[in-house]
Amino acid sequence: MSIRAFIALPIDEAMRSRIAETAAGLRAGLHGLRWVEGEAAHLTLRFLGPSSPESLASLEGPLREAAAACSAAEARFAGLGTFPERGAPRVLWLGVSLSPDLLALQAACDSAALAAGFPRESRRFHAHVTLGRWRKQAPRPTLPPVDLGATALRTLVLFGSDLKPTGPLHTPLVTFRLGSIPNPGVGAG
Repeated sequence: MSIRAFIALPIDEAMRSRIAETAAGLRAGLHGLRWVEGEAAHLTLRFLGPSSPESLASLEGPLREAAAACSAAEARFAGLGTFPERGAPRVLWLGVSLSPDLLALQAACDSAALAAGFPRESRRFHAHVTLGRWRKQAPRPTLPPVDLGATALRTLVLFGSDLKPTGPLHTPLVTFRLGSIPNPGVGAG
């Protein structure tokens, strides 16, 4: 059995509401997009793709350690852009500025994925929240300036993702609180 999976930082409800309001304001001027629903907004640190339950289980220890070593930190949500940078756009995104601790957490998640046998990412990490995807080729849009402010990111989650006709359904598989130091003495005899 294969599970489509990724590692992400969930976004609090207040920021998800601001993101949804921003997307709603953009809808009239941007056509042909399949919009990501506001409650699905998250910051992916490492996409894993189809994964075996065993490979996901092998990530739990390293992800727990990485989360424990990173304190909750604020991230700023500002700036719109598209992927790819040239040619017809396929993805509309909202930029996210991460603290050095959160960037180190992303690197630790990537290292844990590589150690667990997941393939190396082909693209450089770019912190963003996906707002929508174009279904067909579209002209490159002119995007307004956007600054939604900052919010604290407090948890790291290993998600499973089921692709449905209505959009992806993300299910938390394991959640780790940032900065929560595990107690190695528990259960030691």
